[in-house]
Amino acid sequence: MAGIRINGLASGLPPNLVDQVIEAERIPVKQMQDKKAKIEDKVKLVGDLETKINDIGKNLSSIMGRKGFVDKKFNSGFPDIINGTIDPEVAEPGQWNLEVLQLATKPSVSSNGFPDKDETTIGAGYIRFMDTKGEQQEVYIDEDSSTLDKVAAKINDSNSGVRAVVVNDRSEKTDSYKLELSGLKTGDDNEIEYPTVYMLDGKQDFQFVENNKAKNAIYKLDGHQYENADNMITDLLPGVTLDLKQAKPGQPIRVNISENYDMISDKMKTFVDSYNAALGFIQTQNKLTEGKDGVPHLGPLGGDGMLRMTESRLRSIIQTPQFTDSDIQRVLELGVEFNKNGTLDFQQDKFKKILTSDPMRVVKFLRGNLVDKGFLPTMTTSLRAINDSSVGVVGSRKKNYQDRSAQIDKNIERKEKYLSKREDQLRKQFSDMEGAMSKIQGQGAAMGGMTK
Repeated sequence: MAGIRINGLASGLPPNLVDQVIEAERIPVKQMQDKKAKIEDKVKLVGDLETKINDIGKNLSSIMGRKGFVDKKFNSGFPDIINGTIDPEVAEPGQWNLEVLQLATKPSVSSNGFPDKDETTIGAGYIRFMDTKGEQQEVYIDEDSSTLDKVAAKINDSNSGVRAVVVNDRSEKTDSYKLELSGLKTGDDNEIEYPTVYMLDGKQDFQFVENNKAKNAIYKLDGHQYENADNMITDLLPGVTLDLKQAKPGQPIRVNISENYDMISDKMKTFVDSYNAALGFIQTQNKLTEGKDGVPHLGPLGGDGMLRMTESRLRSIIQTPQFTDSDIQRVLELGVEFNKNGTLDFQQDKFKKILTSDPMRVVKFLRGNLVDKGFLPTMTTSLRAINDSSVGVVGSRKKNYQDRSAQIDKNIERKEKYLSKREDQLRKQFSDMEGAMSKIQGQGAAMGGMTK
């Protein structure tokens, strides 16, 4: 029916009369759309507050692990001799003396020298050796693949447990190119038997002339000697990977794992900043600012009881004492304090002084029992309660706004369906009326003609 148009010629009505009627009846739809837009703005704002509250918990949680602070660092008196990395969740603070007597090495052999790497051939035949499993390996070389470069490629493609490389040894002025074979792993359990070479018809004889045995790393920990198959030691100290870089017999190196106080302090500051971001959001919404009409207005959420309740709970978390194994009861004792603006100040120097003097005091206060005691578990539980979509003051308000927005969508949809039917009915009625008027006018004209 929407395709029916009226021209108004017979009735004298405006040709766009139906459009005008429908447009007038669509006013409630526009009002609902405007109302929905305002609610959607509030959904976004409440979502922003929800995110800021979540950030508080995330930033605080990033400070602590299962055993204490997650920010630890590995220190070595000579990192070019011994270095290391740590798993902060596992590693424990402590210090040790380490002395590197010998580095772990791979088994390797080196050939005699050749004048070039890609012209002189070694003939046809095979290279045979025993791998680390005691199994015999043979690599066959044909005449077309018998330069040093091609022999190295042939060995590497054979997947026989060794790697080949051509070395230019400039200590030899003429025959400087040599083929070196090495095992894949260090340690004396990975020894490879000296290769047997059988080659015929080469331009130059080929043989292996130098052999380096596979060796274990040998080191001392606090004066006690141990061996390891690799220069990366992963099972000596829990959560620590030691990297032995140089052998320095007779030179013990002091290594230690300590709390990274600077990082911990910076994370505490980030927690305070995220807390202030949530409070600042609430304050901004409740602040009067001049609008476009020149009249002061609160923010879109201004005056909402949800903001007042959220602010009250956030402040309560900071002020509530925690009864743990630490003598610290409130986070306010760690250099965190409210200022006259209602947000938090963080005295970083005071926090670091307390932290460095006795880290476990701070750990016990923050961590508690990781369930229902301690600043971290209490804060985490409280923040989750605020954002809970069922009962939380912020979460439930967000859901309420989302539900209202969805209901408006349904109302708009129903109204649009009604208007579509209404438009069809009006067009049919006006079309019928136009036809009737046209017929009447035609009859009147005919009768007028008869009276003349």
